[in-house]
Amino acid sequence: MALDYHKCAQEIVDHIGGRENVAQAAHCATRLRLVIKDNSKVDKEYLDNVDGVKGMFESNGQLQLIIGTGTVNKVYDEFLAITGMTAATKDDVKAAAAEKQPLWKKLLKPIGDVFVPILPAIVASGLLMGLVEALGKAIPGFSSTAWYGFLDMAANTAFAFLPVIVAISAARVFGGNIFLGAVIGLMMVHTGLLNAWNAGSADAINAFFGVTDGQIPTWNLLGNLSIGGYTIGSISRVGYQGHVIPVIIAVWLMCKIESWLHKKVPEMLDLFITPITTVLVTALLTFTIIGPIFSGLETIVLEGAKVLVQNPLGACVMGAIYPWTVVMGLHHMYNVIEAGMLSSAEFNNLNIWMPIASAANFAQFGACLAVGLKTRNQKTKAVAVPSSLSAALGITEPAIFGVNMRFFKPFIAGMIGGAAGSLLGALMGIGAKSYGVTGIPGYLTIDRPVPYTILLAVSGGIAFVLTNILWHEEEKPKAAAASAPAEPAAPAAAPSAAPAAAPAFVEKAVIKCSAGEIGTPVAGKVISYEDIPDPTFASGALGVGVGIEPEDDTVYAPMDGTISTVAESKHAIGISGAGDMELLIHVGVDTVEMNGDGFAPCVKEGDTVKKGQAILKFDRDKIKAANHPETVVVLLTNSDDYEDVKFGENA
Repeated sequence: MALDYHKCAQEIVDHIGGRENVAQAAHCATRLRLVIKDNSKVDKEYLDNVDGVKGMFESNGQLQLIIGTGTVNKVYDEFLAITGMTAATKDDVKAAAAEKQPLWKKLLKPIGDVFVPILPAIVASGLLMGLVEALGKAIPGFSSTAWYGFLDMAANTAFAFLPVIVAISAARVFGGNIFLGAVIGLMMVHTGLLNAWNAGSADAINAFFGVTDGQIPTWNLLGNLSIGGYTIGSISRVGYQGHVIPVIIAVWLMCKIESWLHKKVPEMLDLFITPITTVLVTALLTFTIIGPIFSGLETIVLEGAKVLVQNPLGACVMGAIYPWTVVMGLHHMYNVIEAGMLSSAEFNNLNIWMPIASAANFAQFGACLAVGLKTRNQKTKAVAVPSSLSAALGITEPAIFGVNMRFFKPFIAGMIGGAAGSLLGALMGIGAKSYGVTGIPGYLTIDRPVPYTILLAVSGGIAFVLTNILWHEEEKPKAAAASAPAEPAAPAAAPSAAPAAAPAFVEKAVIKCSAGEIGTPVAGKVISYEDIPDPTFASGALGVGVGIEPEDDTVYAPMDGTISTVAESKHAIGISGAGDMELLIHVGVDTVEMNGDGFAPCVKEGDTVKKGQAILKFDRDKIKAANHPETVVVLLTNSDDYEDVKFGENA
C-alpha cells in the first residue's frame, strides 16, 4: 500500500510538540531534518513507529527522521503545508541547530573551523621545530652550521607567518575574500614592524629601530591627541607573530566591512572602492583598537606572572592558565621573565619558569594523545597523534588549536595536569640553565633530570587519564534497517553472483570516509559531483560524491549493504552500508520523467547485496532519445555526518 504522505507528516507534527516547537525544517535525500526548540515535548517512542519513518536519531542538534529516497520530499511538502513553514536548506537547519549550542561551543567553533584546514602545515612545522631545537641543544656546534640554519628556516616558516595562514583560513570561514584576508595577515607581520618575539629585548629593539632607550616607537596618526592618558590613533610598531585571536577578530571584522560595502557600493564602483576601503578601515581598527587591547593584556599577564611564579601556589595557577596565553598569543612575552631569571642572583641564575611551561605543554600532550588513542574517527586520529608528538617537543599550537580546544574537555584536562605538574616542579625547586625549549628537549637544559621526569609524568599522566574519563566522542547516528518486505522476493537477475565475478572497476574506490570505501558502480569516466549537469546534485545539497559518464548499461553494488529504497520510476537505488553510510545511485538526470521506461532493477527494498553484484540494468539509448544526460550520480547522502569524506577518481 502506498504511503499516505499527509498522514505521515501530520503524525510527525503532532508528536514533536506542534509547529511552535520547530525552529527549522529541511530534508536531504533520505531524511527529514528538524531543529526542535524543546526536546522534552518530542514523543520519540511514537515517532519511531509512525508509518513511513524507518528510523530516528539526533545528531548535531538536529532530530533526523529516516524516511527514504523519493519519499522524504513528499512528506516534507506535506509537513510544510501543515505547519505553514517555508522551505529551508540544510545549511539553514545547521545554523539553527548551532544557535542551540552552549555559548562556549559557539565561541570555540570558529577557532576550530579556522584551524582544521591549516593543521597539516602547523603540525609538520611543529614537529620539525621541536626536532631542530633539540638537535641544536644536543649537538655542540650544530646550531652554527648551514644545515641548522636551513632546517630552522624550513621549520619555523609556518609559525613565523602564522597570522597569514590563519587570516586566509578565517576569511574563508567568515565568507570574505581570502586574498584580502591574506593582506591583513601579511600586514600584521610586516617587515616594518618589530617581530613580537623580540618585543621584550631592549637590545633587539635598539638594533631594529636604531634607538638607544629600548622603547618601541609608535605612529601617532592624530598627533598627541589623548583621552584619559591614552593617545588616540597611536600604533605600536610591533608585529603579531604567534598571535591567533587578534588575527581571527581582525579578519571577522574585515569580512563584515566587505559584505556591507558590497551591498552599498554601486556595482560599477565596487571593484575599486570595496577592497581599498575594506583593507584600510580594517587595518586602522586592528592596529588602533584590537592591538592596544592585546598589548594591555600582555602587560597584565606579564606582571601577574612575575609575581605568581615565585611561589608554589602561584606556579600552580600559571601552569593552569598558560595554555590560555598560548590561545591568546601572549606567551611570547615570557622570554622577558626567563631572561631576567637567568641574569639574576635572586633566582640563582636559574630559569624556574621553564618547568611551569614544560608542565603545561606536556599536559596538553597527554590530553591530545588520549584523544588520538581513544577516537574512532580516523581523521581526528591522524591529526591528534602527530599533534601530541609536536606538543611533547614543546610546540603545542597543533595540539591546542587542532584537537584540545575543539573538544574543550581535553583542554581542561590539560589545564589541570599543567597545574599539578607546575605545583610539583615549584615544590621540588626545578630550574633550567637556559630558555627556548620545553618538554622532552628540556632535558638538555634542566638542572635536575629525575625530578623533571617526575614532573612530565605527573602533568602528562593526569591530563591523559582525565581526558579518557571526561571526553567521550560523539557517536555517529545509526540508521535503522529497512523493514523486510511482507512477501518473499521473486528471484532477481543473478542476485547471488559471486563478488569475484564482478568487473574490476568496482574495486576502485571513488568515495572514502572513516566508515569505509565506496567503489565505482558502473564503468565510465569519473567526474566531480560539482560537474554533474544538474544544479541540485552539483550543489551538494543531497550529499557529496561523483558523477560517472557511463560506458556500460549495468550498475553494480559498490559496497556491501542493504537496499534501502528502489524508486518507483526504477531509475534510482539507495543502499545502506557499513558505518551507517547512506548511498544514492541515480541513473541519468531528470530520468524520473521516463516513468521507469528503460530501467530494470535487479533488486528490491530489503535485499542484502554484496559488492560487485548487479543491481540495475538501464538502456542508454532510451535515455539519450529522451534528451536526458546519462550521467550516473553516486552520492553519499549523509556525508555531513563524517569529517573525512574524500571523493573523486583518486579518492
